[in-house]
Amino acid sequence: MHERISTHPNICHGKACIRGTRVMVSVVLDNLAGGLTTEEILRSYPSLQTEDIPAALAYAAELADERIVPTPLHAVAA
Repeated sequence: MHERISTHPNICHGKACIRGTRVMVSVVLDNLAGGLTTEEILRSYPSLQTEDIPAALAYAAELADERIVPTPLHAVAA
């Protein structure tokens, strides 16, 4: 996944894009959420390759992975 996704502050305002394109990962995800098939997305964005679609999903899954950060409990005044 990481070899297919890139971020650069001067490209698409620093948002994650499919490497070598200006197609943002969020655009791919929005299209999938809207019910488009991989084939339809590839037709709409000819710079994409088939492998870019699951890479975008893997990127989103990594971002959605819950991480628990322990915090100290504050003493309650009696």
